[in-house]
Amino acid sequence: MTELRNVEADLAQFRTRVLVAGLAVLLAFGLLAARMVYLQVLRHDDLLAQAESNRTAVLPVAPNRGQILDRHGRVLATNYSAYTLEITPSKVDDLNATIEALGALVAIEARDKRRFHKLLEESRSFDSLPLRTRLSDEEVARFTAQRYRFPGVDVRARLFRQYPHGDVASHVIGYIGRINQREKEAMEDWPEEEQANYRGTDHIGKLGAEQSYERELHGQTGFDRVETSAGGRAVRSLANTPATPGNTVVLSIDIQLQKLVEDMFGERRGALVAIDPRNGEVLAFVSMPTFDPNLFVEGIDVENWKALNESLDKPLLNRALRGTYPPGSTYKPFMALAALELGLRSAQATVYDPGYWMFGNHRFRSHGDTSLGAVDLRRSIVKSSNTYYYSLANEMGVDAMHDFMAPLGFGQITGIDLKGEVRGVLPNQEWKRRTFKRPEQQKWYAGETISLGIGQGYNSFTMLQLAHAMAILANGGIKHKPHLSMATENVVTRERTPLASEAPVNLGYQREHIDAVLSAMQGVTTEGTGAGVFAGAGYTSGGKTGTAQAVTIGQKDRYDARKLEEHQRDHSLYVAFAPMDQPRVALAVVVENAGFGSASAAPIARRVFDYLLLDQYPNAQDLEAVSKGQAGRPIGVPLKASEMPWPPGGAGAAPAASRLRGVLG
Repeated sequence: MTELRNVEADLAQFRTRVLVAGLAVLLAFGLLAARMVYLQVLRHDDLLAQAESNRTAVLPVAPNRGQILDRHGRVLATNYSAYTLEITPSKVDDLNATIEALGALVAIEARDKRRFHKLLEESRSFDSLPLRTRLSDEEVARFTAQRYRFPGVDVRARLFRQYPHGDVASHVIGYIGRINQREKEAMEDWPEEEQANYRGTDHIGKLGAEQSYERELHGQTGFDRVETSAGGRAVRSLANTPATPGNTVVLSIDIQLQKLVEDMFGERRGALVAIDPRNGEVLAFVSMPTFDPNLFVEGIDVENWKALNESLDKPLLNRALRGTYPPGSTYKPFMALAALELGLRSAQATVYDPGYWMFGNHRFRSHGDTSLGAVDLRRSIVKSSNTYYYSLANEMGVDAMHDFMAPLGFGQITGIDLKGEVRGVLPNQEWKRRTFKRPEQQKWYAGETISLGIGQGYNSFTMLQLAHAMAILANGGIKHKPHLSMATENVVTRERTPLASEAPVNLGYQREHIDAVLSAMQGVTTEGTGAGVFAGAGYTSGGKTGTAQAVTIGQKDRYDARKLEEHQRDHSLYVAFAPMDQPRVALAVVVENAGFGSASAAPIARRVFDYLLLDQYPNAQDLEAVSKGQAGRPIGVPLKASEMPWPPGGAGAAPAASRLRGVLG
């Protein structure tokens, strides 16, 4: 009986176990079924996309960067294709050993290694970094045959930026460079659409028009969906959205005129800005010395970077945009206009000029200490009387002077379409209170006003500001915003779109006052300090020479350039417009440490006008003489500019020499 009960108990326990096991199996199958429903039905689309992404990859396709042209359609910046040997550091176990092994297949110089390691410091480890660029077909073939030995290393076809005119107009055109870490961090604040548009892009505009018109030039990134192998290599293309090339940007500068001016500077430092006063278009924008922007495209090497940055000539400084100078006597026509507009002088009123002007016990000197006798407004400009403007500045006062000159653009940001413009200094009492710390320095003294009248003292302006003011004066007081870009052109549709410009502003000057000043400036070129330079010109023009001190000369001392170091000598300046009846060009030029304006700056202006108004280009003898400051009026028979081969010597010809061109070429 006991045994029977035990058997029944065992059977009951067995049945319970079978039931529990069955329930467990059913539960497991239920969970599996539920999981299958979840994966196959509810998450079908997501998992299908993941599976597809494991099999495929979406690669960004960087667009071709747009070209930059001058006003006549000459190419200033373009692209060329070449093969690049690239390494992804995160996929390489021993970077140095890999580079050494690659050197047996492809020539790798020390400068290539230095540039690579510099990029490595600035980039993330999973970025693909160039080790060698512009590989030959033979080098590509040698590496491809041995590629299996180098995981993380590949050859890619890349587009490279090219500046066919070398260092001509480099400050205007600018250059592109590899996107650095700081720029990548800044891009994180961009809208998502713009960030997506720069995926696959390694370079960005760093300076000049390349920087200012980056969005226009960049284009629209495309995408290529490819099937990949287990090792991650692309097998075949499945679909693609082609990239849209960047737009072409048309600048207002004339590259032939730009080169002419740069050649006339030769080895000297300085700047020139020429503007069409009728619309604000910049015809030439010169800063000397220049540099070769091609050096930056692949990443500039240490030697060239050191040469550029340690040079006393500062070739990377855009003197036309960021260099500030006292305007010297080129300020006098604007002071004359102020006198007429403010009712302080009439055009006929005279001031006696004994060759100096006394303020208290201080003697303010005229250049050369020469007496000019009775001087009216016209004679004050033609003969460049200091005394006339010393007394005028004293009558006007610094604040009135500031308020009149500011609308002309002095000491103001013009808003030109280049980044980095500086304001310069147009002083008034408020400016001095803001600028200096000690109370005795913050006070404005009456004696400080006097030298402002002849463009000295605290006055400090850019050549862009001076040319802009000259353009306003030549245009009868109508102010146009200066600009370098004329239009953009869609490379697909060939549709050209003029860039929107601001409406001109009429400063409201009386026409008779404008005419009196412009007539006096014409007298400078016919009977004044610029007469020798403009003798025989086939047009009428107006101008004003200027000499600005680089260092202060004592009141009892005489200026003698021979006794001064080169960088201590006076700057040579000239402002001008032409032709007289309907001005088509206004300019300002400074030649640093070159002495009198009529000796160095005015001859450059003469050749600019000859080029623009007469289609004349200096012959070799004349060009060399101007570049050395040894020619006033043209020497010999000029060439016909429109018939000259361009670019000189053919595409890619080396431009004229500057102090750094031999070092960096």
